[in-house]
This record gives sequence, C-alpha cells and structure tokens, in this order.
Amino acid sequence: MQQRDSAICLRTTDYSETSQIVHLLGRTSGVLRLMAKGSKRKKSSSGGAIDLMSEGDLVYIPHPAGSLGTLVEFTETHSHSALRTGAARLNTGLYMIELAGALLAEADPHPEVFDLLHNALARLGEPDAPVPAVLAWFQWRTLQRAGLRGDLTACAACGRHVGPASRGAYFSSSEGGLVCSACEASVAEKHRLDHAALAGLDALTAVAAGRKTPLPDNQAHAVNRMLAYHVANQLGKPLKMARYAIEAGR
Repeated sequence: MQQRDSAICLRTTDYSETSQIVHLLGRTSGVLRLMAKGSKRKKSSSGGAIDLMSEGDLVYIPHPAGSLGTLVEFTETHSHSALRTGAARLNTGLYMIELAGALLAEADPHPEVFDLLHNALARLGEPDAPVPAVLAWFQWRTLQRAGLRGDLTACAACGRHVGPASRGAYFSSSEGGLVCSACEASVAEKHRLDHAALAGLDALTAVAAGRKTPLPDNQAHAVNRMLAYHVANQLGKPLKMARYAIEAGR
C-alpha cells in the first residue's frame, strides 16, 4: 500500500545507470531506504534524480524490515540551492544530514528531528546565518532527541555544577556528560573544555529555556568540536563530513 510523507534526502547511491538507492528522513516514517527506479532518466515518472538535502513530498511503498522499499514519486519543494554557494554552508548541511542518518534507527519516527533538520537547513540558506551557531544548536538538540546528550550542567560523577566559571572541566562520552576537575583523574576517556566551550553550553541551555542569548563564533566552534567528539565516540568512528564542517569552519 502506498504511503505519503514529507521527506529530506540524507544519502544517495547509484544503483545502475538509471536508478538510485535513496536514504530519506520522513517526518512521520523515520529513516527510509528506497529504490528509486529510473530516477536518473530525463523523463522519470518518479520525479527525477534526488539530490542530497532536497526536501519534498514523498510517495512510497514500504517493504518488510531489512529490505528496500520502492519510491513511487518525490516532488521537490525545497532544493536548498543557497547552501551550495559557499563551502562552510554546504559542508555544514552535509554534516547535519549525515548526523541525522547516523543517529536515528531505520523506520523509527522522530518528527522533532525532522523539524530540527528542516529549520536548520532553511536557516543556513539565509545570507545572515551564523553557521557555527546553527550547527551547534542542531547537534545539541539532535543528540538530546536521540537520548545521547546527557546532562551538560553538572558533573556526571559527583553532581557538582559545572559552568563558565569552572576550572579544568572535561566532557566524557563514556560517562555521558561533564566531569569536574575533582573527578577527572578517575576518568580515562575525556575531552578538555575551555572557557569558550563552557560558555557556549551555558548559552545553549539558556536558549532552550526560552532566553535570547547570543552564541559567538568562538563559543559555537568549541561546542561543535565537543559534540562531534561525542558523536564519534558513540558511533565508534567520526562522521565523514565532521572534519570539513567542524574544523574547516574555524
């Protein structure tokens, strides 16, 4: 039976000269793997080849778990072409779709992550977009929605508050949160946080609470490095676009 959804393209693989395998994030369907037969033909009944980050209205036929579904039609509504005008915007957008695809299980709906990705891609395309801050907010909220962010206000070992005034603070992926200077000696895996990272985390917490708080580039860069470090530890390897989006944007 055919199903409909709003979707964002996360990944594409050429299957043949005329067909693609596409990984899409559906708002109500979650991550989908679909065979887009004949999508690369000039006159394709499915709507044509699908580009990374493209958003559109999807019609598809699901298949049993573990096998490919079939893409019936994809009508593009947002191409996000503005992201392709600069390396920082493009690399950030590509990292965000890679992150969403890596953290979410197939066919497990996360409409809030879809909305986060939709809004972040749209914001990146605006001329005045603070690219590092957009990425920091997206990583921070996506990890939260995936249940992987942990507490970023207190030490995971002793519960002591950790903030911009703290000295010698760390983040430990294995501990699932911050580690204060008094507890860090007993934690082997850790990432040292400077004042900019702690101030950035404090700013993101304030924004989540509804308070308008600026996130300067230096703070956003520090937070992005920490969160990308956490993602790499959770997945067992860094994402392919991480070094382009995180390091090249400094």
